[in-house]
Amino acid sequence: MKNNVKKLTVTSLLTALAIIIPIVFGPFLKIQIPPFSATLASHVPMFLAMLIAPEVAVVVGIGSALGFLITSPAVIAARAFTHTFVGLAGALLIRRGMSFKKVIVFTAPIHAILEALIVIPFGFTAANALYIVGIGTVAHHFVDGVITVILVGAIERALRIKLTKAFS
Repeated sequence: MKNNVKKLTVTSLLTALAIIIPIVFGPFLKIQIPPFSATLASHVPMFLAMLIAPEVAVVVGIGSALGFLITSPAVIAARAFTHTFVGLAGALLIRRGMSFKKVIVFTAPIHAILEALIVIPFGFTAANALYIVGIGTVAHHFVDGVITVILVGAIERALRIKLTKAFS
């Protein structure tokens, strides 16, 4: 029971962060290279959710899409919705014993392909989708991955816990 309450609380907090980041930080942490845009730190809640559980990653991914739907065009919200699947894949890999840093590397191409594919119905050419959105997503994924690795290290040292084991 206690572990379920802890997981629900962390899920709620990470989902709130996923919604709040584009609303509060989007105006000044957004990088735009049309037709691509990226909000720094928007992947951090997804990465943290991967460490908790697959179901947490899915809920946080949906929250990310909601946050971007409130503040951005539908195409950006659709791209954020792909965090649901990237987070799920990463959480499953962590559950199988893959290290967090390897999961960040392994999920980068998945993330890029999903975001590139989801923009095509919105009028992006295949070339823009692949080169601009795909490559931009990989770069953004790794920047936010580095931020998350640093944050996880600080949390683990401060709380004297191993996040991947705290919720199992």
